[in-house]
Amino acid sequence: MKRARSRRTKKVNNTMLLTQELIVQILLRLPVKSLVRFQCVSKTWFSLISDPQFAKSHFDLAFKPPTHKLVLLADSEILSIDFNASLHDDSASSALTPPNYFQFSQPYSSAQILGSCRGFLLLDCGDLCLWNPTTGSYKQICMSPIGSNLLDAMFFTFLYGFGYDPSKDDYLVVMVSYDPNTHDSTRAEMFSLRANGWKEMEGTHLSYMNCSDDARVGKLLNGAIHWLAYRYDVLVDLIVAFDLTERSFSDIPLPIDFEIDMNFCELEVLGGFLSLYVVGCDSPAEIWVMEEYKVQSSWTKTIVVSVDHIPNRYFSLVCSTESGDVVGTDGRTGLVKSDDKGQLKEHRSYSDDYLRVQVAVYTESLLSLPVEEDN
Repeated sequence: MKRARSRRTKKVNNTMLLTQELIVQILLRLPVKSLVRFQCVSKTWFSLISDPQFAKSHFDLAFKPPTHKLVLLADSEILSIDFNASLHDDSASSALTPPNYFQFSQPYSSAQILGSCRGFLLLDCGDLCLWNPTTGSYKQICMSPIGSNLLDAMFFTFLYGFGYDPSKDDYLVVMVSYDPNTHDSTRAEMFSLRANGWKEMEGTHLSYMNCSDDARVGKLLNGAIHWLAYRYDVLVDLIVAFDLTERSFSDIPLPIDFEIDMNFCELEVLGGFLSLYVVGCDSPAEIWVMEEYKVQSSWTKTIVVSVDHIPNRYFSLVCSTESGDVVGTDGRTGLVKSDDKGQLKEHRSYSDDYLRVQVAVYTESLLSLPVEEDN
C-alpha cells in the first residue's frame, strides 16, 4: 500500500516538474485568439504570453497554419473577418477598436491600407502608423524629410510597400516617388523600424514610372515587395520587385502578349503565388497566376470571374479561401465570394455609406515591433 502511494507521489512530482515546460509547449500550439483570452488566467500566463520571445516562437513554429483574416475599414466600424467562413455568418466577424492615437475620424474608410506583414498593418490616416489589430500595439512613423522636400518639388509617390527583413529583424517601409514632368528624377526612400528613421537609397537610379492613375500598394512574397510599374527606358509595363534583405530592385515580366490597360490591372498573392488580375468592371475579371516565380512562361490564366450577378457589375480581387473560392470587393461597400469556376456564391454589404471600403489580408499574431537600435 505504501509502495503504491509512493509511486503515485513520484508520478505527481514528476508531472509538477514538467508543468511549466508542458504549459509552454501547449500554448505554442494554440491559435492567437485563444492566447489573447488566456492572458487573463494569471499574472504568470499574462507575462509568458506577452513575452516578445514567446510571440516570435509562436509565429515562427509551424505547428499549425497561421490564421489569415480580412481587415475591413467601413464608414463607422473596423471589422476583422474570417474569409473562409460564409460572408453572412455574423460570428465570423468581430469589431476592432483602433488605438486612441489614430487621428482619422469616421468614416474609417477614408484611411488607406498601405501594406500588411506579420500581423501588422501600415495605415495612412494623415500620418503613417503601424498597427497590430490583434494586440492593439501601434507605432507612429515620422514624416520623411526627403518626402517633404519631394512634395515641395512636385514629386508624386506612386509605390508604397511594407515588409520584413529577417536578417536584421527589421521592418521596412518603402516609398518610390517621381517627378511626372521629367524622366530622370525617380527616387526611392526607406524607413527602418530599428533605426527609427528614413534614408534615401543610394545608387538606385530608377527607370520606373506609374503605369496607372493611382498609387500602387506593394504585395509581399518571397522576401520581396512587388508592384506593377512602367519602365520608361525600355517602354514596357512590368512587375518591379524590391528584395528586403538585399535592398535591391529587379524586374519580373508580365504574361507573354499581355496587352491590357494597366489602369485595370492589379497584383495579389494567391495560395503563395504571385497573381495578376484584371479588374472586372462590366466585363469578367481575369486572374493569372505565376506558377514558377520569375518565370514568364509560367503565367497561367486560372479563373475568369463573372460580374453578371454582382451589384455594380464589379469585382476586384482580395484573396482566396482554403477551399479555392476567391474573395473580392464590389468596388463600393461590399465583399463578393465566387467559386473556382468564377460563379457568384455570396455578396454582402458592410456599409450604407457611398464611400468605398478598404480591405486587406492580415495574419493574427502576438508580435511586437522591434525596439530601435542604440545610437
